[in-house]
Amino acid sequence: MDEATKDQLVARFRAYLDQADAAGDLEAGLAREPAPDLFTLLAEVAALKTEVKLESRQVKSALDEFRSLFETLREANARLGDEQEKLRGQERAVDQQQMKDLLLALLDLRDRLQAGRDLAQRFRPTWRTGLTAAGFIESLAEGMGMNLRRLDEILARRGVHPLRVVGRAFDPHTMHAVELRKDPSSADGLVVGELRTGFLLRDKLLRAAEVAVNRLQGADAQKPAGET
Repeated sequence: MDEATKDQLVARFRAYLDQADAAGDLEAGLAREPAPDLFTLLAEVAALKTEVKLESRQVKSALDEFRSLFETLREANARLGDEQEKLRGQERAVDQQQMKDLLLALLDLRDRLQAGRDLAQRFRPTWRTGLTAAGFIESLAEGMGMNLRRLDEILARRGVHPLRVVGRAFDPHTMHAVELRKDPSSADGLVVGELRTGFLLRDKLLRAAEVAVNRLQGADAQKPAGET
């Protein structure tokens, strides 16, 4: 047997002996550790059961709190839904009342207009009563003016107001130029006439005004804006 083979066998035997010593030390350590007695084992089991019971009670208490909180939230949500439905009902009632008030006001205005029309149809000028055509027309115009003021009041109560345009600079966002005029006494680009009134609904445009705009140069009078 050569020397290399001998060295390998010696190394393997030494490693085997080292492993045997380590195993012996482990067994000796386990043998030195005392085995638990029955009383200690029962005490540890009892302590574990007590701990489990405490944990179970805490879990049950937490579940009860969650159930109570969920029930509270459910009741609050139900009350909120009832309140919202009540508010919607009140809003519908207010809207219906406002619509009713508007319709009644318009019906009153219609009665006035119909009375004026009936009076005009029945009119016959006669020297006995002293009522002339000119006087009747003046009276009719006064009645129409009263009706117009009444209509303006109805609109104003609902936030509808006329645009003020005459004497102001032309604004393409709120006005339509349908006529050009040449007025040397006014500045170029000013509104010098209103052909149809524009209106605002509170602060938003409801209907644009149709206006006549002053154009001193580069345009002929009576020609709509934008026309060549």
